[in-house]
Amino acid sequence: QVQLVESGGGLVQSGGSLRLSCAASETLSSVYKMGWFRQAPGKEREGVSYISFTAHRTFYADSVKGRFTIDRDNSKNTVYLQMNSLAPEDTGVYYCAAARSVAVTSWATWGGYDYWGQGTQVTVSS
Repeated sequence: QVQLVESGGGLVQSGGSLRLSCAASETLSSVYKMGWFRQAPGKEREGVSYISFTAHRTFYADSVKGRFTIDRDNSKNTVYLQMNSLAPEDTGVYYCAAARSVAVTSWATWGGYDYWGQGTQVTVSS
C-alpha cells in the first residue's frame, strides 16, 4: 500500500506561482507512473499532468500546457508540480496519484490509478 501526501497548496493571486509536492511512503523509482489531478467545486476530477517512471515522458492537459511543469525525484520518492501564471480557473483540490500500469492514452483517466493522496487546496484569487 503506497501512501501519498501532497503539500504546497495555498492561496495565491492571479499570475502567481505555487509548487506542489507529493511525497510517497515507498520507492517510486521504476515502479509507479505518477499523475496530478484536480477537482473544482461542482466539477469532475480532471487530469492535469502525468510523468512516466523515468520522467522521460510527460503529458499535460491543454489548459495548463506552458504554465505547469511536472517532475519527479525518485531518490526522494517525491513528485512535483510547478504551477506558474496561475488563474482563477486553476482553483481546486489537487491530488497526486500513482499507477503501476496505466496506458499513456488513458493518463488523464482517474480510474487508472491505484493510489491517491488526500489532496491539497489551491485557491487563485482574481
